[in-house]
Amino acid sequence: MRMTPVDIRAMASFLAVAFLAAGVLGAVQPATGIPVEVIQLTQFGPALGVGGAAMLWPGRVRALLTSGRRGGGHGALLIVTAPLIIAASAGGYAAFSGDVRFTRPDAPFALIASAQLVGACGEEIGWRCFLQPLLRTRFGPLASSVAVGALWGVWHVQVFAQHPLYAGAFLLAAVSMSVVMGWALEGARASRLLFAGGFHALINLGMLLFMDEEAGAVLPMVLFGVSCLTAAVGWTWLSAGRGWATAAAPAKLTAIMEDVR
Repeated sequence: MRMTPVDIRAMASFLAVAFLAAGVLGAVQPATGIPVEVIQLTQFGPALGVGGAAMLWPGRVRALLTSGRRGGGHGALLIVTAPLIIAASAGGYAAFSGDVRFTRPDAPFALIASAQLVGACGEEIGWRCFLQPLLRTRFGPLASSVAVGALWGVWHVQVFAQHPLYAGAFLLAAVSMSVVMGWALEGARASRLLFAGGFHALINLGMLLFMDEEAGAVLPMVLFGVSCLTAAVGWTWLSAGRGWATAAAPAKLTAIMEDVR
């Protein structure tokens, strides 16, 4: 199945709104007084991108957001993977630097955790619930996950103001996490947003509490990128090497997308 010109326009519309809205939301956040450790308003850019695409192509967007099968995917294992990545990153950082870090947030942790989940879902409804299934109509799970991860990484344009090694490690982490989520959520339907948002939120919380990469430190970001890459290799071995997923586009999604053309 090929992506039609309409599918390409829907993807372009999503990306344009996601990038533009994130920039605007990031610029206005200081005026709102909302601490970035609680939630970053830029995270809602992809959700607005999906909303914009839905206004123009409601049938296609609905098909993508509801694609999959009940009980599909490996969401529980995905959630377990997040703390393993953080443990490997923080453990490596402690071993290399001799500093076992723990940052106590200023805001109540329950508030931060809830807000991080909401913000993560604001991103993942775009990246993993809209764009990933759209690219899966044309590419296999690994290729579509790498493409989504690269776009997701570039969407964080602020990282390119950091050291080149920091930016490269961040892009490696973004692509690797996208591969992990792509394999884990292959074939998932209703649970896809919750599991993707949960994984994303746990990663963000772990980095907030145990790492200092937000200050632009290169070492923790490099260790984080390597940890994410290790997880991606493991998930690829389990999924592709042991037959957990198929390289074919989900049949139900293909049929639905054909019906709404």
